[in-house]
Amino acid sequence: MNFKKAISLTLAFAALSTQAQAATHIVKKGDTYWTISQAYGVDFNTLLKANGATTSSWLEIGDVVYVPTEKTHTVKKGDTYWLIAQWYGVDFNTLLKANNATTSSWLEIGDVVKIPSSTSQGPSSGSSSSQSKPYVTYTTYTVKSGDTYWNIANNFGIPMSELLSVNGLSESSAIYAGKKLTIPVHHVPVTSTPGSQYGEYLDWWEAVQYVVPVGATFTVQDFYTGQSFKAKRTTGSGHADCEPLTASDTSKMNAIFGGQNWTSRPVLIIYNGRKIAASATSKLHAGNDGAPGGIWTSWRSDNYGAGYNYDWVKGNNAHGVFDIHFLNSIRHNDGKVNANHQKNTRIAAGR
Repeated sequence: MNFKKAISLTLAFAALSTQAQAATHIVKKGDTYWTISQAYGVDFNTLLKANGATTSSWLEIGDVVYVPTEKTHTVKKGDTYWLIAQWYGVDFNTLLKANNATTSSWLEIGDVVKIPSSTSQGPSSGSSSSQSKPYVTYTTYTVKSGDTYWNIANNFGIPMSELLSVNGLSESSAIYAGKKLTIPVHHVPVTSTPGSQYGEYLDWWEAVQYVVPVGATFTVQDFYTGQSFKAKRTTGSGHADCEPLTASDTSKMNAIFGGQNWTSRPVLIIYNGRKIAASATSKLHAGNDGAPGGIWTSWRSDNYGAGYNYDWVKGNNAHGVFDIHFLNSIRHNDGKVNANHQKNTRIAAGR
């Protein structure tokens, strides 16, 4: 490498180091800036700029090429730009700008979001001091072949009833490829807690049902003992109806609650880096692990008799769902708030 080129690279790397981290690549026979950019998945022009090079620059065997790297986030179900900003501790508008997005932009599962280098070293904790209220923005979705209102709502982590209401539709409304739907996007800021042992005291209706959407897999941690198991929210509108993830998780749940019963305990729901105050029972009901979920079955647990099968997680040695309640959630049978569940939720929130 000649002296002038070495100086240029040193200056380029010094400038780069104030903006992003970098890896290094030792040039081998046949390497070019283009092949290196492709190998590392880095934009070609970004690579050139990081090395003080141009499209006509050449490389010699043994040269050191600085490869700029940036933190990214692969979108999962329920993610929004707001939640990602909270997770990584970056300003919401800065994140939007870095991704050429706006407040009405929406994300699909598998999308890769760039995390600006000015962020903190890791995800923010669930005890953030932010006290902002939840708010809603809107985006547009174009219906694809095979879509249903149900799967669209689930994909965006919202109740189907809300999707229909926002669009002035009913369950019998026609759906077809190319149809435009308005999608509400719920932004739920992280709230403070009295200490790290407590969970966020979030309202079910304006917050939790969106933070922990149908399909979410999370950890249920007993507030008193610290013991935990994995579960999945598979349904539920007034509260979360959930299922243990595996047979081992069912066994752990039974150990915490002393078997199958309706006695409620304060718990913490740990999901996407957040810890939420809740109350749970262990009584599995309304399901048949031996039959497909979501269809009619001749037998259901807890003397529910024949009917719609509330059991989608199979092979977990659990027939049906168990209940998890949050601030202001209600029972399905009478639409009322349960005092014991509310007391347990306050305990888990340190209130």
